[in-house]
Amino acid sequence: MAQAQKSRREMLEQFVAQKPADAFARYGLALECARQGDDLAALGHFEKLLETSPDYVAGYFHYGQLLSRMGRLDQARRILSQGTLVAQKTGDLHARDEIEAALALLN
Repeated sequence: MAQAQKSRREMLEQFVAQKPADAFARYGLALECARQGDDLAALGHFEKLLETSPDYVAGYFHYGQLLSRMGRLDQARRILSQGTLVAQKTGDLHARDEIEAALALLN
């Protein structure tokens, strides 16, 4: 009998446990937790992502979106504002524009 397939979240959790500094895996896990409605886990993973990989621009956008959805608008504004600065610094102008648009919707 075939072994039951692991869920996407379980696979990402295992990968993050093996390679905690892998920003892409941590980002994917944060998104998966948010998609499943586990907002507290998603918050923790986004916080850890930006703590360990502060130039991971996409993290700011989705973290800000999650905070906004949770009604934490001041925190969302702060994270999105930081994200615009990081995107500008890293030369990711497309991401900067998307983050600025998300920020404008909160003001």
